[in-house]
Amino acid sequence: MNITIAPPKRWIFLVVALGLSVVILANIHLVYVAFQSRPDCVDHLKVKGQQNGTYRAADSAC
Repeated sequence: MNITIAPPKRWIFLVVALGLSVVILANIHLVYVAFQSRPDCVDHLKVKGQQNGTYRAADSAC
């Protein structure tokens, strides 16, 4: 039984191509999830408060 193994250059190319594919697909998935999980408008302060722990939107989209 003859088993042939691909030359090292081919293995390096395949590993690099696979790594790049994983990174590209992960980034595509990240952008997809970011756009799908946008929350609706939430209640927040419209004016700057003087109390600690009160937050307001930097730029209201609602």
